[in-house]
This record gives sequence, structure tokens and C-alpha cells, in this order.
Amino acid sequence: MIDLRSDTVTKPSPAMREAMARAEVGDDIYGEDPTVNRLQDVGAALVGKRAALFVPSGTLGNQLCVRAQAEPGREVIVEGQGHIIRYEQGAAAALAGVQLHWITGRHGLMTAEQVEAAIRPTDPYSIQTALICIENTHNAGGGTIYPLATIQAIRAVASAHGLPMHLDGARLFNAVVASGVSAADYARHFETVTFCLSKGLGAPAGSLIATDDLALLERLRRFRRMYGGAMRQSGILAAAGLYALEHHVQRLAEDHAHAKRLAARLEQIPGVSINPAVVETNILFFEVHSPRLSAHAFVAALRQEGVLLNAVSPRSCRAVTHLDVSAQAIEQAADAIARVLA
Repeated sequence: MIDLRSDTVTKPSPAMREAMARAEVGDDIYGEDPTVNRLQDVGAALVGKRAALFVPSGTLGNQLCVRAQAEPGREVIVEGQGHIIRYEQGAAAALAGVQLHWITGRHGLMTAEQVEAAIRPTDPYSIQTALICIENTHNAGGGTIYPLATIQAIRAVASAHGLPMHLDGARLFNAVVASGVSAADYARHFETVTFCLSKGLGAPAGSLIATDDLALLERLRRFRRMYGGAMRQSGILAAAGLYALEHHVQRLAEDHAHAKRLAARLEQIPGVSINPAVVETNILFFEVHSPRLSAHAFVAALRQEGVLLNAVSPRSCRAVTHLDVSAQAIEQAADAIARVLA
């Protein structure tokens, strides 16, 4: 099967499995797992922060950052299609007790003017804004990259109002490789940064939260324990994350090239609507226009051809390239799509 459903489906390579098998471990709750400690140091350095905390997932990382920086009964600004809204099971409300203020961005990207307008007045009647969250790259926006100038402008607004910012950088290194902007240059504008080691980097699990605020880090560590995300001999997972950071970052450019190639092929297929110009990283959306096939029926038919995609609406599908999909597989997938729609 050619699996284009998500970059979360990647499997550890033999070399990554070997690194996991050889990992030196200890009890991370006591701070004694050397592989976890090394991963946290390496990850923090990559994004230019003082320290980092290893957590099982990006969702947990996001929710810990919300909980640690926004008191219950306050409001968090986030783009309306953001991961924190769509894919985290209402955790911000259920676990942190905060309200989310949705902003409708363009391809998932908010402007400084929109953020400024969303900040609540400091009066006795209004809920108070506590935090601004940005997702880079933006999953539901189609893997879109936040321009650094836009982040800087939003940071200026946040600073003027005394508000912290959180970066949901699940696919931050896709943005880094595609834009040439360093991870540290993105991250410097945020109090907290999360990034996934799974997804395109290919580790089986795990994310990192990075920050310059050591007191905030201890607060995050406390909430990690509260949320059930603390682990013991987690160096086995951390070893996979280290391998991913050392070997799989620059190769993300291959995934981006494959996504662009797939978009170019899809543009030539009757019954497919796509704009290849908006494909910036490894995620693409396209519409299926067929009198006999909805997107869900199309996906079911395509499975019989050995290709897996996700339908995201009655007419729209999502494809995501990753390290387990070769250039040859991209051509085979495009051929299969053409056959099904014919």
C-alpha cells in the first residue's frame, strides 16, 4: 500500500530501531534517563531555547503549554482550523478550563490585525485574553508556512498587551527546511514551542516542549505528571527522537518535492481540482469532481488500487508525503488516481 493519509504513519527504520535497542536508560521521573536528558538538550539547542521537556505527543505538549500559561476562565486566541481546535478533543476547555477564541485565517494563517482585534478589553465584563497560539506549518491550511514577518508583527501585538505566545510547531522543521528560516529564528518569538519527533521526522512517538523560562519548565513538568504524561525508562523512545533529529531533518525537502510533484500530476487529471502553487511543504488538498464518486467513495475505490488517502469533506481529499513514500510511489499513486476517476 502507498499510504498518503498522514506523515504520522511512518515506521522506524532499521537504523532507528537499532538506536532504540542500544539506548541507555534510567528513571526519567528522577531526571536520571541519560538519553532523555540528551534529547532535551539537543532539542532545546535546535530551537535556541534554554531547556526542553520530552512528552509522549504533540497534543499533550500543546495542552500543557495552554494549561501552564492560561488560568481557567480565560481565553486563548487560535486560528479557527488549528490543531488545538480540531484535533485535540476539546482538551483546552475540559482540562485547562479555558475558552478558545477562533480567528478565520487565510490558509490557516492569522494576521497581526486580526489578533489585535481579537484581544479582549480589560474591563469588568469581558473574559480576559491569556495566550496567543500559532501553528507552523498549519496542518488544515495545507502545510502552509507562517512568514517570519507575520510572526514578528503578531509578537509585537502580543508584547504591547503583555501576552505570551505559544508555537504549535508539530511540523516546525518542515517550515525550516522549506523557508530557510532557522528553527531558532522562528522560536525566539514564543514563550513556549512544541515540535513533534513522529510525523515527518519518523520517530514512533514523542514531542518536545522548549522554553527559556526555567520556572515555567518546572510548571510544565508538574502538569505533565498531572496529565499522566510522565514516563519512566523513556530513553528507548528518546533514542528514536535523537536519531530523527540527527538524520531526518534535511531530508524533509524530499517530501516537499514529492508533494509538489503529486500536485503537478493531479492538476493534469480530469475530475481533480487543485492549485499546485499553494503546496508549500508535504501536505496537499484537492477536490474530486465526479458524478458517481463522492470524496469518501473515491477514497474507498482508491484503496482497492493500493493507495490510501483521507477524505476531509464530501468533495475534498488530503494527501501527505513522508519518508516512507518514494518518488516512484508518487507516480504510482497519481496513475491510480487517474484510473479511478476514469
